Amino acid sequence: MVAFLPCVATAQTSSVSAYSPYSMYGPGELLTPGTAQMRAMGGVGIALRSMGQVNLMNPASASIAPRKSFLFDFGFDGTHFRNSQPKYDATGAISKRAKTVYNTINIHNIALAFPIAKGLGMSFGLSPYSSVGYKMKLPDYDKNNTADIGRVMYGYLGDGDITEVKLSIGWEPWRNFSIGVAAKYYWGHIERNYTTEVVNMITGAGTYSSTIGVDKYNVNNFKFQAGLQWNIILTETHLFTVGATYDLGGKLNPKRESYVYTDNIIHSINNVPIRDRIEALELRVPHQVGVGLFYRDRRIAWGADYNFAAWGDNNKSFDENGGSSIPVNYTNTHTIKVGFEITPHANDVRSYFNRISYRLGARVGNYYQTFAGERVNQLAVTAGFGLPVKIWGASSVNIGFEYGRMAAPKAVQFGGETIGLITQNYYKVSVGFSLFSADTSDYWFVRQKYD
Repeated sequence: MVAFLPCVATAQTSSVSAYSPYSMYGPGELLTPGTAQMRAMGGVGIALRSMGQVNLMNPASASIAPRKSFLFDFGFDGTHFRNSQPKYDATGAISKRAKTVYNTINIHNIALAFPIAKGLGMSFGLSPYSSVGYKMKLPDYDKNNTADIGRVMYGYLGDGDITEVKLSIGWEPWRNFSIGVAAKYYWGHIERNYTTEVVNMITGAGTYSSTIGVDKYNVNNFKFQAGLQWNIILTETHLFTVGATYDLGGKLNPKRESYVYTDNIIHSINNVPIRDRIEALELRVPHQVGVGLFYRDRRIAWGADYNFAAWGDNNKSFDENGGSSIPVNYTNTHTIKVGFEITPHANDVRSYFNRISYRLGARVGNYYQTFAGERVNQLAVTAGFGLPVKIWGASSVNIGFEYGRMAAPKAVQFGGETIGLITQNYYKVSVGFSLFSADTSDYWFVRQKYD
């Protein structure tokens, strides 16, 4: 029986974006899309329409790129994870808690946008789609094995990620209404290891062996997205936009190579890898529908998004794990995001603090997998600010903070035992650099002339 049990560890640092036992299955833990500005506002962006920001969440937003301009955005994240799991005794009471602490740092996005013609623009982005990172140990609870062999320990280790490359084209066929399409290419490598080790053998003779299994997943596939944005209100001082997106979804087709290494403890046979199989899994990226609202005037901005992803409907037949493990099933997800921004006086030449944008946001939803039928809830609160680079310019340095939590409402019952699921708390700092070029002296966009 597999139960989540993080090994107790001191703080470590890794370039892997996630450190969560929930990333043990499927493509791993899904990361929040958007630039540092957008994620400081809870991650809203479906209806965001701005000449000074790259918006990769809705391809229709590329149509607003002004002529003779160039937008570039680069960001990275640092995250501190704190995971804990309650352990229950025979009476069903919590006897102790296993805990881990882990730090990660990684690039979050590289994005750019530029015009093609009047009302027609293009954007390109490179960002992480999902990440895998976990390390756990679990003792064998089978009393027969303990009596016949000794103490047996199972270990689970995984890392890797899937990256999304996105190319979008947005077009404004008539005033205040834009449409867009995007091609998304997923690629990545995930490796999951598992070990079975006899750590305290009581038999004097026999052929019991330690075993190391390695599953390597390689992902290479295309997906598509469509979006629209409609300016309900557009004046010199007010902008109110509604937006919608649809992701086509389809097979992710991760190809899995499985290897098994055995080491006979009694006879000290050298490790010999056995290539087990190569197969394409039927895991699907779900159909997704998103709708959003965004309002902006000279001082404030606010937005709200709702996203539905049919993970459960699209993966009903996919068997994540079998045997005596805790059942892991896919479920549809619902996510709500809200955000607020205030800039006291964007053009104040006397006070720099009045030109800073201050942001708040929140995000709630559910994880895309259930464990023994129990749903895992997700919550995040965000804050941040944008530091303008110069007066009357759109370039800025953006800093965001996020506190998040993943937890199941209650423990699960499986195999006659009470098993507590992981509660994950994390603290994230995001730094983004948004560069906007619209100067007519910029050589990217000025045709050279000679006398």
